[in-house]
Amino acid sequence: MKKNLPLTLIFIVIFVDLLGFGVLIPILPIFTKNELHAPEFFVGIAIAIYSLVQFLFNPIFGSLSDRYGRKKIILFTLFLNAISYVIFAYSHNFAILLLSRVIGGIGGSSIGVAQAYIADVTTKEERSKGMGLVGVAFGVGFVFGPIIGGVLSKYGYHVTGFVSAGFSMTALIFCFFYLPESKTKISSAVGAVKRKIINPDAFRKVFMNPTVSIVIMLFFVITFSVANIFGTFALMGSNHYGFSNQQNGYIFGIVGLVSATIQGGVVARLSKYLSDVKLISIGSVFMMLGLGFLPFGWGADTASKFASVAGITVVLSIGTGMLTTVLLSLVSKVAPENEQGLVLGVNQSLSAFARMLGPLWGGFAFQYLGYQVPFLTGASLTFCIFIFSVMFLSKHIEGKKS
Repeated sequence: MKKNLPLTLIFIVIFVDLLGFGVLIPILPIFTKNELHAPEFFVGIAIAIYSLVQFLFNPIFGSLSDRYGRKKIILFTLFLNAISYVIFAYSHNFAILLLSRVIGGIGGSSIGVAQAYIADVTTKEERSKGMGLVGVAFGVGFVFGPIIGGVLSKYGYHVTGFVSAGFSMTALIFCFFYLPESKTKISSAVGAVKRKIINPDAFRKVFMNPTVSIVIMLFFVITFSVANIFGTFALMGSNHYGFSNQQNGYIFGIVGLVSATIQGGVVARLSKYLSDVKLISIGSVFMMLGLGFLPFGWGADTASKFASVAGITVVLSIGTGMLTTVLLSLVSKVAPENEQGLVLGVNQSLSAFARMLGPLWGGFAFQYLGYQVPFLTGASLTFCIFIFSVMFLSKHIEGKKS
């Protein structure tokens, strides 16, 4: 038990903090539009800026943790998260909301540090299992956070902000008193904090490998397709289906639960019988159908519409769970053994970029082209992935796995 205590503690810290983040997921778009009276495109900006800041600060905090230790950086980011939620609670205009999102994005750039912490306290044989804890913490936090957020919104948006801040402060106090420092040898090299935020040479080297570049771009397209409905999903639920914040929270909870189930074991079992390419084809069909049908839920009343949308959401979540798991695994499989860190780092950077571009397009399309367009955009892109996987992917993948 003592051996696994640091992993258990870091899991609790990540989970509690992500619970606070998840609380805001179903209500942020509605709050931005109805309370701040901002157009739908601004919803996309509020969501995108968070991912942009994470894209910029992830490598910075990673380097700082090499020099000053993991625990100090984790404590600092948890404090920033708490501050961002308090600012959200007092957001009376869009500028203040953006400030809260920027600070929250900086605070949310600690996942890489948490992964480095896990690497510090695990052996190579335990590393994969340890890293999986981050995914589990994400999944569980995304199941309960949105549900809690939907319920709390009935008592006022400021309440959700204070509760989210409370989760982060709880994680901070827990971390301060109980989480041991994992990095016993602190780097004294100043150069460790001067790494490039964006390294063109790394991207150039990775994309010289055709197989690796294809898989990374597939992952980018999937991430963009999902990200472009981050904000518009709740807006569509409220404006088109008449869902309450609580019902939107339940929908996001379904997404988290189904995705966690698929990623937590279903894909591993299916991979014993099906190749990666076939799993990608199957996953893309589920995702395409889910995205394509979401704007066309049916029912005579709100309850029946909710049931149909919930069913469609299950289909979508099966597809996204399968695709993200298989493609992320495939990125590692096709990457040369001596370039695993480089390739996975580039893939992570491009994923963050996709999570920034997606909400921008989704908000713009929702406002100016129609509420169905963000969903149909994702469905169309996923259909292209299906065609590519059926007709071309096998010849690029087979025999290329390292």
